[in-house]
Amino acid sequence: MTELEREIGHDEYDPIGTLALIAVYSAILVVMWLFMYFVEFLGNDLTVVGVIG
Repeated sequence: MTELEREIGHDEYDPIGTLALIAVYSAILVVMWLFMYFVEFLGNDLTVVGVIG
């Protein structure tokens, strides 16, 4: 069994997977922010969850 190993240079590296993960995580954060803003706060009074005291 032979093991092939090829070193790639900086110009050949194409981080599409990393960019896709960052885009997915950013989209999740934007959706969560929109939910919090439009559903929870817009048109409703602010509510505090929990008991102080």
